[in-house]
Amino acid sequence: MIHKIETANNLIAFRALGQVTTADFKNVVLPEIEGLSKQSNGINFLFALDTDIQNFTENSWLQDAVLGLKQFENWNRIAIVSDSDDANFGDGFTFNTTGEFRGFKKLAFNKALKWVEGN
Repeated sequence: MIHKIETANNLIAFRALGQVTTADFKNVVLPEIEGLSKQSNGINFLFALDTDIQNFTENSWLQDAVLGLKQFENWNRIAIVSDSDDANFGDGFTFNTTGEFRGFKKLAFNKALKWVEGN
């Protein structure tokens, strides 16, 4: 499941817990990004994986997520927080030529959040 993390108004943050499906992403993440995209010149996005990659119930989940994210053009900063060695998100997010992407370990969650906020 994906939960929204309450944060500053200039970003959207989510945490993946337990089993994660494409429907979770489409029903929780995409509508929030769409809303921020309409209100802001730049999307700041943090996604924390507090679950094992094996808990992603559909093999195509990440591919669907990337396709969904590609529709937005005004990316500013993207942070992915995960300790998984199986999660290699850098290649999946290379479409983001207008913004910055960084990966962080779970212990650096607060650092990731501050970076995405622009602090």
